[in-house]
Amino acid sequence: MAVNGSAPSSGLIVSFGEMLIDFVPTVSGVSLAEAPGFLKAPGGAPANVAIAVTRLGGKSAFVGKLGDDEFGHMLAGILKTNGVQADGINFDKGARTALAFVTLRADGEREFMFYRNPSADMLLTPDELNLDLIRSAKVFHYGSISLIVEPCRSAHLKAMEVAKEAGALLSYDPNLRLPLWSSEEEARKQIKSMWNYADVIKVSDVELEFLTGSNKIDDECAMSLWHPNLKLLLVTLGEKGCNYYTKKFHGSVGGFHVKTVDTTGAGDSFVGALLTKIVDDQAILEDEARLKEVLRFSCACGAITTTKKGAIPALPTVSEVLTLLKGGA
Repeated sequence: MAVNGSAPSSGLIVSFGEMLIDFVPTVSGVSLAEAPGFLKAPGGAPANVAIAVTRLGGKSAFVGKLGDDEFGHMLAGILKTNGVQADGINFDKGARTALAFVTLRADGEREFMFYRNPSADMLLTPDELNLDLIRSAKVFHYGSISLIVEPCRSAHLKAMEVAKEAGALLSYDPNLRLPLWSSEEEARKQIKSMWNYADVIKVSDVELEFLTGSNKIDDECAMSLWHPNLKLLLVTLGEKGCNYYTKKFHGSVGGFHVKTVDTTGAGDSFVGALLTKIVDDQAILEDEARLKEVLRFSCACGAITTTKKGAIPALPTVSEVLTLLKGGA
């Protein structure tokens, strides 16, 4: 299969964690208090990744819990409409679907205020997991928000264990959201508690600084996060592209200059693209030339996602990515 081709991948990518409603101000560059109104946008990093995969012709499923409310059923409907398998979704009658109010700063970066006390995603239990679905995953992808509280933390650990035993590649994007953690120390400790299980880890430059305590974005700093079973470590650098590290080689891939409107979902789009490309051909992780091509494709996906408001509507199709790749950086 050609790296940039649109041949559908057959291996299933299961994405585990939260899905919520983001309320995004109708005007950029104002505080939440000053915003004249809000648009509701479906969000949640693991759900974004699942849809990013199907948008590129891949096969994905989402595992998580939503409120048995209008927002929860709306989100489940969005997953299904986008071709994501929804038989790993549970609904909670007692808790609401999570909400987040997002401030869009003038530069397209975001600040968050969350309503989760508790929200349905936090209440997923190990007994509610669709283990057959998880066992069928070729790639099992997750973040760290599902590690914050019980019972969801136990469900996360169980799902990860079952996927690993069944031979899945484990993909981890910590997706740091500090306001949700009790302290910076707790966030660092719990995010790192999952570190050594993952085969592929993607962190942003900001997360690298947070996890290492260093303000340097260099190879030495990145390699301090390496663990012996890791196959690929990625540090994303926004519009500058990404750095990659494997056991045998490391390097960087440049980004694309686009008109950024909203960075929401760019990292998820990047991850979805990468996983779609490697799910049926993990040998790419050991072939630097092919990996660079895949990462270039993934960076293009991330870049396109920043050109529109909201994550899910902005996730690209293969043809959109190929157009950007042909146009060059």
